[in-house]
Amino acid sequence: MEKSLTNGTPWKGILSFMFPVFMGLLLQQFYNTADTIIVGNFSGETSLAAVGACGVLTLVFLAMANGFSAGACVLIAQLFGAGKEKEMRRQALSSLLVMLGMGIAATAVGVLISRFALQYILATPESLLSMADTYFKIYALGLVFQFGYNIVAAILRGIGDSKATLYFLLIASIINIVLDIVLVYNFQMGVIGAAVATDIAQAVSCIAGFAYMIKKYPLFRFNRKELAFEWSLAKLTLKTGFPMALQQFIVSFGFVFIQRAVNSYGEAMTASFSVAQKIETYLTLPANALMTTQSTYTGQNIGAGKIDRVITGAKHTVIISEIISVCILSVVFIFAEPIVTAFGLGSVSAAYCVSHVRCVAVCLIPFASYFPLLGLFQGANNALYSTFVATGALAVRVVSTYALQEIPAIGYRMIWWNTLFGWGLGCIITWVHFCKGKWKTHTSS
Repeated sequence: MEKSLTNGTPWKGILSFMFPVFMGLLLQQFYNTADTIIVGNFSGETSLAAVGACGVLTLVFLAMANGFSAGACVLIAQLFGAGKEKEMRRQALSSLLVMLGMGIAATAVGVLISRFALQYILATPESLLSMADTYFKIYALGLVFQFGYNIVAAILRGIGDSKATLYFLLIASIINIVLDIVLVYNFQMGVIGAAVATDIAQAVSCIAGFAYMIKKYPLFRFNRKELAFEWSLAKLTLKTGFPMALQQFIVSFGFVFIQRAVNSYGEAMTASFSVAQKIETYLTLPANALMTTQSTYTGQNIGAGKIDRVITGAKHTVIISEIISVCILSVVFIFAEPIVTAFGLGSVSAAYCVSHVRCVAVCLIPFASYFPLLGLFQGANNALYSTFVATGALAVRVVSTYALQEIPAIGYRMIWWNTLFGWGLGCIITWVHFCKGKWKTHTSS
């Protein structure tokens, strides 16, 4: 088994665990961004906007995959910290079966609801609808692999192995980029080529993850007789993961309303928002990686009964997060224009996008101070509060967007300035909850 996070200097263990998690998220986002850059440069802004119009839908399904697998990770981390290997093995198997079943269901649902969701929920412009529908239907075929990869990665993180998934994603990223170039550029397959490339890359990372886990950890070599649900453990996975999935789902669903506001300004804004969202994801990756790290760190230390160590680790994590975010802010303000130019946007879209990413860079300061703490709440069985924070922050973003865009001096700029209102609220209520210490009452549940 991997090294435990229950011993040693907290910040050293956190940084060591966080780095491969961050690099894995970076690679995962990189091969998603490859679609955007290659489609934008070789298939045109209309194709780019069509892929961007599907962004909210892809986030909804990713929320389910990430949320429920994160719940499984917390359970496994707590059992690992407590030294209960037999129980951990049973929990891992139940979580695997649950997530694979959900992945198959998600694939079917994604294909069935694609056009309806794009047309009637997201109000996708008619000029983009057919192309966006084609892209998402093909993308949805790979959702089962997305769910499979996420649960394997969660199991490995739960036992302290955050490095392995990095290598799987590196392979998948290379495959995705090569296939993007071949299918989109050489064969001129447009959004179809981009979706096929993503599906194949996800399948490779999923299969590689399963093969590694089984080969390296004999504990996770399950025989056929064991491949049956233990309903009590399956329900525990769903119960623990539900608040995390709900948190991400609410954020994804809330963006439906923001996407509608974006679409109302036309194709240029839709294309700009698509690129800005990609860049924003990069900017928030360190805080996301630290949240994932803090969840595992907290779970293991609670399993070992070390609450004081959890608090110390949380403070170290926030300091690390802020230092990184200040560095990102500086870089983005200097290089915003060349970064945006790489996506092949038109002049109007590019101007929108530069303003958008610079605004997000400023808003990283409050975001970086509270987002890692949500991982602590998750690892302490208080994930429902994380959902509350996410819901409140998003509600403020949506309301401020629609309310303040009517003011002529602000208008379309609320598409990005809503971030300050949402993340500002999130920062305040998260720190109040942390300082009051009420999350500690959930650690024994």
